[in-house]
Amino acid sequence: MDWRQYIHSDPKILLGKPTVKGTRLSVEFLLGLFAAGWTEQQVLENYPTLTSEALRAVFAFTAECMREESLYTLPLLSEAG
Repeated sequence: MDWRQYIHSDPKILLGKPTVKGTRLSVEFLLGLFAAGWTEQQVLENYPTLTSEALRAVFAFTAECMREESLYTLPLLSEAG
């Protein structure tokens, strides 16, 4: 998937955060909904301007960003105590 068809950054919209084109919905916000337990159906029902393809683009964009970033080892939950 070419996420560039769906995701862009404009300094005039949300201070340049990556957003879904044609919306003010940031990638960060949408990922937060999924992290909070929302389903794709719930997101699409609550934000009718979004499409399934746009949501896949959010994940494709995030995956590409993660591949290009340095990852840090996180302590195991039992060690963080």
